[in-house]
Amino acid sequence: MRSIHEILPAHLANVTKNYGPVVALDNVSLQIQPGELTALLGPNGAGKTTAVKLLLGLSAPTTGIARVFSADPRDAANRARTGAMLQIARVPETLRVAEHVALFSSYYPDPMPRAQVVASAGLAGIESRKFGELSGGQKQRVLFALAICGNPDLLILDEPTVGLDVEARRAMWSQIRDFVSRGKSVLLTTHNLEEADALANQVIVIDRGKIAAVGTPAEIKSRAAGKRIRCRTRLTLDEVRALPLVAAASNGGGTIEITTAASDDVVRALLMRDPSVSDIEITSAGLEEAFLAMTQRSTT
Repeated sequence: MRSIHEILPAHLANVTKNYGPVVALDNVSLQIQPGELTALLGPNGAGKTTAVKLLLGLSAPTTGIARVFSADPRDAANRARTGAMLQIARVPETLRVAEHVALFSSYYPDPMPRAQVVASAGLAGIESRKFGELSGGQKQRVLFALAICGNPDLLILDEPTVGLDVEARRAMWSQIRDFVSRGKSVLLTTHNLEEADALANQVIVIDRGKIAAVGTPAEIKSRAAGKRIRCRTRLTLDEVRALPLVAAASNGGGTIEITTAASDDVVRALLMRDPSVSDIEITSAGLEEAFLAMTQRSTT
């Protein structure tokens, strides 16, 4: 019987990565599940880019193991099965869309049919246009096409919708969902928590080089913080944050916004300390509140 690591598209096992005295990843283990989208979330500098570089074979662990399809990510066969769309990607502005797709497809032994690439990336009608003439959203779709044209089994997307308007972002989400629906695996790094909530089967929260949480979006939300309270109070922000069971609090234009797993207890504590509390509103917390709560707690 094969071990779990032999069937995983990618994983890190007890990985530490140092850049001189800086510890970018600290004994991190994570798994990308087959046929699923895993969202890797974290503040700037949390270690997301380092994890991506390790899985792409662009960097090596200081200690621990990085594997893609049970082998070294730098292995040529594994690279042929991996596609990547990175923020640092640059392609010639003067080549036409069809020329880019043809060129990148030629790098792979079993590329996706070009008509399928064009359809999957939403490039129909712009194949003859030069890359430099495209809008920001169109350029992102071309880069997505170049990431999938090799028909990869693992796709790594680094902030793929950054800078896109709402319509273009939703179109990209549809393309990503279609890719996963074909049994492919995706690792997505994003600062857009709505995006992670909408797309991910699994969410991994990383902060200061350590794993803060792993689970489905629903599990992350329920585990980290169940409710959001908005209210007006005479208490200072620091006084609210010091209340028992408050996971996070912020000032939102004259109101205090509180994230907590125990909204009733927190409201009672607020009223005890400030009987004049008004405009109380309680709603279910989203992934953003859960993310903020976990990363704030992990830095204390």
